Amino acid sequence: MSPHPTLDDIRLALAKPPAELNQPESKLAAVAAVITHGRELLFIKRSDFPGDPWSGHISFPGGRVEPSDQSALYAAQRESMEELSLDLTGAEDLGRLDDLPTIPGLPPMVIRPFVFALPEMPPLRPNGEVAGTHMLSLDFLLSNEGRRSFKLAHRGNDYEMPCVEFQGQRLWGLTLLFVDDLLDRLDGGGRGLERIS
Repeated sequence: MSPHPTLDDIRLALAKPPAELNQPESKLAAVAAVITHGRELLFIKRSDFPGDPWSGHISFPGGRVEPSDQSALYAAQRESMEELSLDLTGAEDLGRLDDLPTIPGLPPMVIRPFVFALPEMPPLRPNGEVAGTHMLSLDFLLSNEGRRSFKLAHRGNDYEMPCVEFQGQRLWGLTLLFVDDLLDRLDGGGRGLERIS
């Protein structure tokens, strides 16, 4: 595949059915990975809130699927509107990436990622849950530039965690796992620490 994948390449990569987790004991959440026709991916920086395990993290817009939501897809669209005033109802739904669970020690959740395409990113108006927004090119992410690892202490153990550093920020955790799912589908270059040369 070309090192500069097109939207058609992304559509083809997402044609593979995603792994879907069924964990009745876990809450379901949905996130929106939004990519422009210029192949830039939207990320948000979450605001800091005491007791929130995802405070300050780089992530995709999204949140819990509420009982009033028609579907997880609807929840991803609703959360994008609430957090950024980003209307995805007219966006192209490119498909889904694999579901992922939160790690032990965090609230038990399954996160379902949806990938959308927009011709260009409209003006965004973050609400109080969002400290800022970032656009990263798919070419940058595929190049593995900024790939690093860092030590994370969790429940008495130290882990070597992959990350991507950019503009003074660190992309890691579940969001990076979703990104790497997409990248690996596009270039077969692996995921996580496999992509660190």
